[in-house]
Amino acid sequence: MTTHRIRVGIDVGGTFTDAVAVDATSLRLLGQVKVPTSHHHEDGVAHGIVQALDRLLTEVGRAPADVAFLAHGTTQATNALLEGDVATVGLIGIGTGPAALLTRRLASLGRLDLAPGKRLPLAYAHVADPDDPDAVRSAVGHLTAAGAQVLVATEPFAVDRPEGEKAVLDAARPAGLPMTAAHEITSLYGLHKRTRTAVVNAAILPRMLATADLVDASITKAGVTAPLMVMRCDGGVMSLDEMRRRPLLTVLSGPAAGVAGALMQERISEGVFLETGGTSTDISVVRRGKVAVRHATMLGKTSYLSALDVRTVGVGGGSMVRMAAGRVTAVGPRSAHIAGLPYACFADLDDLRDATLDTVEPLPGDPADHVVLDAAGGRYALTLTCAANALGRVPEGDFARCDPEVARAALAPLAAALGVDVPTAAARVLDAGVAQVKDVVDGLVREYRLDPDTAVLVGGGGGAAAVTPHLAAVSGLTGRIARHSEVISPIGVALALVREQIERIVPGATQEQILAVRGEAERAVVAQGASPEGVEVEVTVDPQTSTVRAVATGATELRTRDRAHSADDGERLAAAAASLGTDAARVEILAGTPAHTVYGTEVRRRLRSARHPVRVVDADGVVRLHSPDARVEATTVAAAPELLARLVREATSYGDGGVRAPALRLLLGSRIADLSGVLDPQPLLALARSEMRDRAADEPVVAVVEVRS
Repeated sequence: MTTHRIRVGIDVGGTFTDAVAVDATSLRLLGQVKVPTSHHHEDGVAHGIVQALDRLLTEVGRAPADVAFLAHGTTQATNALLEGDVATVGLIGIGTGPAALLTRRLASLGRLDLAPGKRLPLAYAHVADPDDPDAVRSAVGHLTAAGAQVLVATEPFAVDRPEGEKAVLDAARPAGLPMTAAHEITSLYGLHKRTRTAVVNAAILPRMLATADLVDASITKAGVTAPLMVMRCDGGVMSLDEMRRRPLLTVLSGPAAGVAGALMQERISEGVFLETGGTSTDISVVRRGKVAVRHATMLGKTSYLSALDVRTVGVGGGSMVRMAAGRVTAVGPRSAHIAGLPYACFADLDDLRDATLDTVEPLPGDPADHVVLDAAGGRYALTLTCAANALGRVPEGDFARCDPEVARAALAPLAAALGVDVPTAAARVLDAGVAQVKDVVDGLVREYRLDPDTAVLVGGGGGAAAVTPHLAAVSGLTGRIARHSEVISPIGVALALVREQIERIVPGATQEQILAVRGEAERAVVAQGASPEGVEVEVTVDPQTSTVRAVATGATELRTRDRAHSADDGERLAAAAASLGTDAARVEILAGTPAHTVYGTEVRRRLRSARHPVRVVDADGVVRLHSPDARVEATTVAAAPELLARLVREATSYGDGGVRAPALRLLLGSRIADLSGVLDPQPLLALARSEMRDRAADEPVVAVVEVRS
């Protein structure tokens, strides 16, 4: 089933702006376009966004009114920091006595390095009494005279008592400058880190505000009525108004778009996503159907910005082969694109006539060991893509596919120099190229405790075929290239969910306080356009740091997927058996809801009790939940509170770390409510009750209870 309603995703890259249209019901890709990114146009990147949208609508035969969802991802904030193109920040410290001493030290934030030779421009002023408007106006005057273009107010313990920061901003408002309070950016303790995060946010605020206004006006003028959303660095999207308040959330959002596309389109439950371009590969982890997120490092310092945990390796499809002493020593990080050389495998056979091998210095200062071919058609670079095509690693129809005969001809001079045949030479190039990537992937598998038997490698980006297939072959992991891999980032933007994360430090948090943080996150995504019926909230309580974290996600419309092509019973059973690593005959159905089926098996062990691993499979045949050892109980909403209380009581463990409730997940309707981040039994049960509120008493509920090891 298809509709006229479409979801549009636009990814603004450094060179090109890519746009895709996805059917709003079936989530099928309808069309894609590419236009040059309009950095130098008077309207900036907004011009390219509108140009891409206009061409896309023409290609798919849709009108602006048919756009149900429109979002864009941009590297503008990241580039602004990398290039040092930021505004001068006026920082107002608040406090007397010891508090004044702490805030005055924040003037050192002006020594943060941006681009080479550039530091974050910052002016500092101090206000003892935030309720003295004359003192605040005097401080603002001092800062504007020093060139401040945006203001930040910060005070110790403003997380708990924000009145001082708010009072300063109220008094400073007549100055007409963009402004923010440090507690609005993050509610975590740590004055220096909190203020540093707020200052970096403020430094890009004026530029991002100008772009947001241009994009908003241009989209409205184009006739699109759907609210414009912006990609966040944690894999979700936010409203334009939220971006105006916290543009910092768009920093590092480039890799997030790709993994969001892989999550939604490829339905990864457990594995590693590799987005390979021409020069580098971004590597990220998906665990239990969620992308791994951590506090990001910016300008060499840790921040309170929660971003995708991405590791970047300087190996891509265009990475040049390097050799010395008759052997391949490395591949990359210099790429053919940067060296200004064409790939040898994309030449014609006639162009490669009389090819001779040489090693050169691609750019001044590079090692003179980069391999090139000098042939009838000119000079060509030998790249990782050439080797992948020569070895047959690039499938038909792939963005990086070339004539294998040409690729083998391109590798022939290298093979002769190495004293081997062409397949062996190609394998050595690929081995050298993926070695760095493999080291990172192996480290992530260990760090996140992924199961090598069930984890998959999924490749995206235009250079995916140059890395992922060979990495799968040498690592023993299952690997595949994502569908439409060359536009996986704009697909991710089009399919992304509205997301918000609320963090609070609450020592000894009560269940009321935990529920309050959960409710705040849920309200935040609804306020940004998420449909209330589909909001999911994951709550984590860290007893070591007293941090209560709630991550809410939701779609801007209640999605009703076309189930015409859903997996049948046999396909779902096969998916569960493969994930469990056993024969389908040893797998049984333990429970189910209309959206999910729970499968399990028994693993007997000598001298130890048997394990009961569990897999939850959705209607599409995708494994949504892995549990190495769990108890599964089916019940109803009415009977669930009593049953859950008993299950939690029986599975609660006691040790040196205190009381530890089991990891609990509830299958409710189309949702999997993940409550595994809550360790205390009483808040856990309170959250479970909150998940079931407003549901019919006879609605089925499945509890998956996993005892923590």
